[in-house]
Amino acid sequence: MAEGYVNIQIFGVNEPGYESGNASITSGRDLPWLQDTVEEAVWDTWDPTYRDVIILDGNNEIYDVFNLTTDTLSDPDNYNALKALLIAAHDEL
Repeated sequence: MAEGYVNIQIFGVNEPGYESGNASITSGRDLPWLQDTVEEAVWDTWDPTYRDVIILDGNNEIYDVFNLTTDTLSDPDNYNALKALLIAAHDEL
């Protein structure tokens, strides 16, 4: 049986106060990039560690967190684990 596809949105979120780096981080890339603000305080709510992938469920609540520093995607097991988490969060819809 062929593997199916799910529609998952991936984007980066920059911490407030680091706006000056937005041009360089997005140059030549097509990953959507959002700038958090003090008013929205998403960064404070999520409290991420460097290179965290914050996986949200259908209600935009944290489903799980996967860190790309400790679990590099060059390891096929880590790649498959992240993929499984993304699909599982999607299936919660």
